[in-house]
Parts: sequence; C-alpha cells; structure tokens
Amino acid sequence: MKRNIFDENLKTIGMLNVDLQSIEVINSEAYKSYIKVLYLNEGFELKVDFNVYSTIGPTLFFISPNQVLNIEKLGQKPGRLIFYNRDFYCIQLHDEEVACDGLLFNNINNMPMTIIPGQDATFIEYLFSRMEDEFELEDGSLEEMIRTYLKQLLIKSTRLWKLQHLEGVMAAKPNNDLEFFRKFTQLVEANFKQKHHVADYADMLLMAPKTLTHRFKRLNLPQPNEIIKNRIILEAKRLLVHTNRTAKEIAYALGYEDPAYFSRLFFIKTGEPPSGFRSKYLNVKERN
Repeated sequence: MKRNIFDENLKTIGMLNVDLQSIEVINSEAYKSYIKVLYLNEGFELKVDFNVYSTIGPTLFFISPNQVLNIEKLGQKPGRLIFYNRDFYCIQLHDEEVACDGLLFNNINNMPMTIIPGQDATFIEYLFSRMEDEFELEDGSLEEMIRTYLKQLLIKSTRLWKLQHLEGVMAAKPNNDLEFFRKFTQLVEANFKQKHHVADYADMLLMAPKTLTHRFKRLNLPQPNEIIKNRIILEAKRLLVHTNRTAKEIAYALGYEDPAYFSRLFFIKTGEPPSGFRSKYLNVKERN
C-alpha cells in the first residue's frame, strides 16, 4: 500500500489510494483522528455515521474526526484519500468558511458529500495529481505547495456544496445570512453536550431567543431547537453503537441529569428506546 505523507513540527498531511490494499486500514481507527477528504469515482458505497452513500460519478466526501467512516464497496477505479490534522490546515485569517469547521465539515444537514460536475472533475483531479507530485519531489517548499492546493480544493468544493445543498434554502441569501447560519452550527457543535436550549445559543449570539427562531424561519431553515436536538441524538447514536456505555452513562455524558428524560427524548426523535436502537443496529451489522 503506497502512502505519501508529510509529518513535521506536529503538522501532518498524507495521501493514499482507496483500493483493495488500503480499505481495511482506512476503515480502522488509524485515520479516525484526522480530517479526511475522499475523492471517489463511480461504484463506491460508503457509510458515514448512519447514512449510506453510493457514487454514480466523481464525488468528494468531507469527513471530520468525530464522524465514523466505513467504505463498504469499492469502485472499479481506485479512489483518493487526503488526511490531515488541524495543525496542518484549519482556521487561518480569512479562511473560516473553508477551514476544518467550515460548511464542508460542519453543516446543518450533516451532509458530507459533494457531487463533482463533469466540467469540474478535471480541475479536481489536477489538484490531486499536483499534490501527489509534490510528495514525490520532497522539495523544501512541499508543505506550502500542498497547503495551497488543499486550499484550492476546499474553496472549489465549498462553492459546489453551496450550489447543491443550499439551493432553495439559502443560495440566494445575503452573505451575512450564510455566515449567521454557519456561526450557529459551529456553536451547536462546540456546546451541544452542555447547552440544550435555544436560549443558550441566543445568549451567545447576543439576541433574544424569539429573534433567533424568527430568523431561522425567515431563512426557511429547520428550527434551532430541532438542530440542537438532532445533534444530541446523533452523538447518542454514535455512543450507543461504538461504545459499551449504558444509556444512563450516555445521558450523563450528554449533559442530562435525568436519564429517563433523555430516554424519552431519544424515543421521540427515533421511535425506539436507546437499548432498542443499539440492539437493532448491532444485529443488522452482525448479519452483514
């Protein structure tokens, strides 16, 4: 399995093919802690958390460290995986929208996928090939050159993501509305284990809860309370499936002092109790 990697001064970025030789390690814990970008052609099937995606053409996936990735089927052509840590590329001045907590990795729909139109696939493939060439050269400027290509990839992908996933919702909205939406999702991601109420986030955004709710309604977005609860339930599902914690322990970990209340919330949102969700998911996994 060929793997190109730069690892210096706590900054790490690497690239490898997604094929029969690498799929086992990609699906393991080896790359869990990294921010990941997958470029896949037709015929791949993968699961990100609890959603399954199939590719019918060139597609990019953006996976954050807290998401669980499992590639279940390979396509005829090898894919590409870029993995890097926050020290290599994250928030830099004026880069917030395309950083590691930007729209690609942290969005209201938990949507990690961007389909690449035919006219853009050549440019995306060019960026990957140039990064691969830089790894081969091992020149002193490798770090900055690869960061430049990575930034171009994220900028282009963010534009495509907006067109594909904000159409009819916010694509035509002013930039300040988009920034408001992004700021809210960032706050939820950072605080959902401790802060469960709309008023908590309204305080952080320096506005009244009703103002926050009305703004989401005006933007035709899901209500902020739903966004908060959906993020909590997603984390609960991850902990139920990927750890041995009890429902009571998970409730405490997610900031609920009353485990019974948490179980009722989980049932309302999923239609089954935590124990039932765990049993069903693990039984399906064993059968597969």
